[in-house]
Amino acid sequence: MSRKSAKIAALIESQQGREYDAHYLGFFECFNRGLYYEAHDVLEELWLAQGKAGANYAFYKGLIQLAGAFVHLQKQRLGPAVALFNLAEANLRQYPARHDDLDLTRVLDLIADWRGRVEAGGRQVNPLAAGGAPEVRLEVGPIAGGR
Repeated sequence: MSRKSAKIAALIESQQGREYDAHYLGFFECFNRGLYYEAHDVLEELWLAQGKAGANYAFYKGLIQLAGAFVHLQKQRLGPAVALFNLAEANLRQYPARHDDLDLTRVLDLIADWRGRVEAGGRQVNPLAAGGAPEVRLEVGPIAGGR
């Protein structure tokens, strides 16, 4: 059982018994609700348990950094958000275009888009404040275009 808040623990529990670890699935639930800190926290538990030798170490780290970038945007810290977008990109690029039913091409495009939005505003205009928060979803089945 997770040491997280009752709400997050219940979310993780609702993901039990599925194809992937409940923390991995919980990450997407939290992220897509705009609960970026919680997304980071939920996946961090799995990442730390796996250790540096784990096959998904950099993958989970990249997703955690992606969520962290949005935590920084929520807190109006645009420079640190860009730094985490860069780190997330570097970690996720180590994996194939599709990994654990996640289309990393789309995730990398999302990172480039949001980093570009921050840079276009001279790191002075927060694109998250304009609305239109991102979503990251698992895709079961073949990816369009055969990737």
